[in-house]
Amino acid sequence: MTAKPGPWIRWLGYFAWVLLALLTIAVLTVRSGNWQQGLILYAIACLLSLVVLALLALMSLLPRCAGQRGAIVRRALPAIPGTALLLMALVGQDVPPIHDITTDTEDPPRFERVPELRSADSNSLAVDPEVIEQQTAAYPDLDTITSDRSYGDTYAAARSTAAAMGWEIVRDDVNAGVIEAVATTAIMAFKDDVVIRVRTSDSATLVDLRSASRVGISDLGANAKRIREFAARLQEALQG
Repeated sequence: MTAKPGPWIRWLGYFAWVLLALLTIAVLTVRSGNWQQGLILYAIACLLSLVVLALLALMSLLPRCAGQRGAIVRRALPAIPGTALLLMALVGQDVPPIHDITTDTEDPPRFERVPELRSADSNSLAVDPEVIEQQTAAYPDLDTITSDRSYGDTYAAARSTAAAMGWEIVRDDVNAGVIEAVATTAIMAFKDDVVIRVRTSDSATLVDLRSASRVGISDLGANAKRIREFAARLQEALQG
């Protein structure tokens, strides 16, 4: 017969549900535009979820709780999402605290339409040499994408790739070779801005990207990941 869970196990289980609700409230707060307050709630909910999960895991190892392990596992489930999100954020601490990434560090693509969409308290779009230096050290693999296809084919592939990634295209200028778009993150609905520049050289068509977050100091590697995904999809489209 399964033993009835003790009061500590029950109360930790209730608290885990409270934290899951707080996590949901935090996400909704960020999505409403109050991102600083939302991220504070988010951090608290994630950190306490880890503490609750650790305490329940420790209790499950105690001999006197051997008959209650099933109840402990059930009560630990609501603490798993917050713990997982915290661990994902901690992994992102390995990247530098920057939020503006480009494939061309010597001549980054410029935003023209996007500044009109940003609020006054958004991050600056000015090119910062210190950020460029940190990016070069952290993401040495990011470089100009080269294509042996024509300018027109490459531009069309870049535009269709941006659309396929779910970005909102706000500028589509084939004559200037520039596409500007807004990428919205899945959970928090943060708005990140992307500019794609297509140019020709003597031997190839060149594609450069720049992806910049509107808010926050560190992007936890999101912009570099976005550029890598675009590059992989574009190369696949060009080879198809």
